[in-house]
Amino acid sequence: MTNAGLPRMAGTTFYGEYPFATIEFDSADLPVQVQLEAYTPLIPLNPEDSGIPCAILTYTVANTAAQPVTLTLVGSLTNPVSNVQFDAYSNVLPGATGRTVNTFRDEGALRGLYMFSDQTDPGALNFGNMSLVTDHPSVTVKPAWYRGGWWDFLQEFWDDLAADGLLDDLGYDEPGDRPDTGSLGVTDTLNPGERKAYRFILTWFFPNRLNTWDRSLLKPLGIDEKEVGVARNHYATRFGDAWEVARYVHDEMPRLEADTRKFHAALFGSTLPPAVLDAVSANIVPMRSNTCFWLEDGRFYGWEGCFDDAGCCPGSCTHVWSYAQTIAFLFPSLEREMRRIEFGVETEADGFMHFRSYKTFHGELAWGVRESEAAIDGQMGSILRAYREWQLSGDRAYLAEVWPGIKRGIAFAAAHWDADGDGVLDGKQHNTYDIQFYGPNPLSSVHYLAALRAVEEMARVMGEPELAQRSRALFESGRTRLDELTWNGKYFIQRIDDVDAYKYQHGVGCLSDQLLGQLHAHVLGLGDLLPADHVRAAVKSIFDHNFMESFRNHVNCQRTYALNDEAGLVLCTWPDGGRPRFPFVYSDEVWTGVEYQVAAHLIYEGWLDEGVTLVQAVRDRHDGVRRNPWDEVECGHHYARSMSSWAVLLALSGAQGDLGRGVLNFAPVAEASPDPEPVQRVLVQRARVGRLHAGARP
Repeated sequence: MTNAGLPRMAGTTFYGEYPFATIEFDSADLPVQVQLEAYTPLIPLNPEDSGIPCAILTYTVANTAAQPVTLTLVGSLTNPVSNVQFDAYSNVLPGATGRTVNTFRDEGALRGLYMFSDQTDPGALNFGNMSLVTDHPSVTVKPAWYRGGWWDFLQEFWDDLAADGLLDDLGYDEPGDRPDTGSLGVTDTLNPGERKAYRFILTWFFPNRLNTWDRSLLKPLGIDEKEVGVARNHYATRFGDAWEVARYVHDEMPRLEADTRKFHAALFGSTLPPAVLDAVSANIVPMRSNTCFWLEDGRFYGWEGCFDDAGCCPGSCTHVWSYAQTIAFLFPSLEREMRRIEFGVETEADGFMHFRSYKTFHGELAWGVRESEAAIDGQMGSILRAYREWQLSGDRAYLAEVWPGIKRGIAFAAAHWDADGDGVLDGKQHNTYDIQFYGPNPLSSVHYLAALRAVEEMARVMGEPELAQRSRALFESGRTRLDELTWNGKYFIQRIDDVDAYKYQHGVGCLSDQLLGQLHAHVLGLGDLLPADHVRAAVKSIFDHNFMESFRNHVNCQRTYALNDEAGLVLCTWPDGGRPRFPFVYSDEVWTGVEYQVAAHLIYEGWLDEGVTLVQAVRDRHDGVRRNPWDEVECGHHYARSMSSWAVLLALSGAQGDLGRGVLNFAPVAEASPDPEPVQRVLVQRARVGRLHAGARP
């Protein structure tokens, strides 16, 4: 069904500062100016109220005429509860799972449409309901549009509204054979020059989901959907239906809106470069998209991204999520839950960590078979993130819970990938490129060095000085040996005798994320993992060799995320030759998650202009014309790796906290701030740090 043929505004101007979207409507034919502001509450450190299934739509209308204006503002919604289907001509078909019902409710302070199905079992996957409500006192309602053939429904709606600005209830007492569209309108009169705001609240309640990752994997494994059962979304623990959600949002609106605006003002009122503000805010979206889901029992998971009709690559994939920083700093309790799953459930007795969570759900996971390799970057990245979650929470009970798995995980790395015990990993190393690197290489071993340092620090907290000393000794041995083996005078390379002995290696290539482990170390305050001058030179070499200002002559036989006159960072180049016959998978691609990671590292190493240039290139590609600014695609929409953008904020602000020690530091980059002097605050009173962590301003 479409209403594209109805009269409409002449144009719109869209402003996006996540989580707020503002649309200014333009029409010379109307005696009013109209603006829409839409958002869903986003309150750092409050995942409950940041996960409310709602959208708040506020229309502000100003009378620009010399006489009073009577207005009606109408919102329409088709009841989707019975799984709406369409034929080839876009006609609505009968509901696939029963009849739908649209009703009007009025509670005095709140009134609007409540939509549900009267034939859907509450335990069914498609069970649910929706509400469209307003707090405006004067409304006009059409619970169900005309049930006629062809386009009679739209014709009757328009003629009815246009006649007197009011909607007629057609009096249908029984559900129809097709899902009905309902309309809710607010009515008012504005005096000349008067401006008023009219608020609609859209809420939904679809509590059930299959208690597994991907239903398409069940049939090949011979598993019936009934065996896996149904899990409930976390918001179902708070609300009973969509109307209850609407009531809560209405009652708590002053607080929800005020706290959301505080976060928005703090971020967009900062002195961060505009491109960085854009990158940091836009990549909050993946955590609130279908990429992530939060279950009734507290489990929190993430796909890698989203296809158009399903999740993309299941399992909270550790080697993808190891790039992400955003959730840890906005909603650290959710990241702690991910670490509990990784170390408490997915790490075997021998320290093998499944890089895709499958044990928490029924059956095997990864494309129908259990993965045979652990992912070196994912497993070490999880150790680093476990230390990050400890630093951001100071929660000793959490650390004690994951600590046994952390110890098994680092021991597995030493036994499985560091056979000669020199602190440099060799052998077969599965990684985020969905292949194995062989022999000493920076992506794997720098991760390992960072993980050893994190284990050293956590061992001291947990009262295990011998493990701390062993970890430190292995770190010192490894950092020296890795530098000897892989430093080529400009950057770090893979040490392998014959780069074509195994397919998909990088050899002497300049790998863009070769120093991801060092970025983690900067974020966590773990210091330099390799000689500081080598690290600084290497990250500059990555920019010099891999950043391209144009892709017109770039040969890429893989997936295309940058092209023509666009700029971006290629995942690997071979500036001195030596490209393998078949280089590692994805090597010629451009990933925003890696671009942000490198940009942050450039800034940490003092290459401010280069770092900001790289961020600007990403945002130029996602300018709203070429690509969606709030959807950075890798393998799927809203890709989790893009949440590495938060590290750019950390690098520019110099923010680094350790609540376990009661320390919070800020050292902003002077050149990026109007304040010429870097600022450092050290807060040693734990209660004070706790208040800061809870959202109070210093």
